Amino acid sequence: MSRPPSEVRERPAAAPARAGVPRWARLAAIGVAVVVLAVIGLRGRLPDPREFLAALAGADHGWIALAAALQVVSLAAFAFQQQHLLANLGIRLRVRRIMAITLARSALSISLPAGAAVSTAYAIREYQKAGVSRRVGAASAVVSGLASIGGLTLLYVAGGAGVVARDPGTYLSWRPLVVVGAIAVLTTAGVALGRRHAVRPERAPAGAGPLRNSRTGRRVARLLSSARGAWRAGAGLRVRDWAVALVYAAVNWLTDLLCLAAAARALGLPVGVTTLAGIYLGVQIVRQVPLTPGGVGVVETALVAGLTATGATAVGAAAAVLVYRLLSCWLIIPAGGAAALALRRATTVPVP
Repeated sequence: MSRPPSEVRERPAAAPARAGVPRWARLAAIGVAVVVLAVIGLRGRLPDPREFLAALAGADHGWIALAAALQVVSLAAFAFQQQHLLANLGIRLRVRRIMAITLARSALSISLPAGAAVSTAYAIREYQKAGVSRRVGAASAVVSGLASIGGLTLLYVAGGAGVVARDPGTYLSWRPLVVVGAIAVLTTAGVALGRRHAVRPERAPAGAGPLRNSRTGRRVARLLSSARGAWRAGAGLRVRDWAVALVYAAVNWLTDLLCLAAAARALGLPVGVTTLAGIYLGVQIVRQVPLTPGGVGVVETALVAGLTATGATAVGAAAAVLVYRLLSCWLIIPAGGAAALALRRATTVPVP
């Protein structure tokens, strides 16, 4: 039987299909970004193309394969560090998802201005999709950043000790050591104060005021509360957990350095690992100033200059730097883009 007109309800019109960018277009855009970054980074810095291609063709493929494997280990060390920190903050994530987030955030950090901040925000958002609270995700980011500084400090101190042990008469400038020492002292003091603050009961928020009642005041209050909660959570980790995070960070830096050493060996450069470590650490200090996304142009110039100063030819130095930067920077961009697309289809878990 047909219903009376008064009982017939109109069905809502179907929502129009969302017009999205095709996946092939996104991958093509990522490929273009890789090419553009490579052109910017190497423009005017490569020797004669025929000599350069001949040097690349004559490279030892076994050493290049080892360099690629070391770069994979470097990324995996960071991913395992994140998994360890999250597990000790109460959340367990699968290695596959952590690795995908690591690749995607690394691509963002390399390819965008202020990439480190964008990368951290992206990682926290992806952790939230996986069921991690924002406080725990931010705490993991804070601890990871401090551990990264500590890992680089350990590498610098160990490298300096290796140089002195090899040649006690070697003169080492005290200025970089002062910078590294100051960073280490500030980081240690911050962790100690944070751990002391973490065991105290959290104070109730201050009473309402004109600024606090405004939209800006409420936003600032939320940010401060979130930062305070993240810091308390991170500082409350055990000393052993901080030590493990530091070891993972040191492995992350060390395997990246060894990737450069393997690339130099593949091109037959007459540069020892100790000398190469000095060049690498100097470049990393310069790289912390975000002049260009991923240090494009700055890193290449500094590495080529350092290698040629040790006796390498301009052709060999440029070829070795190209291999290293392909593995540690430019190829990570398309890999991270593919990982980001895979994460879009990942299951969203409600935050407890």
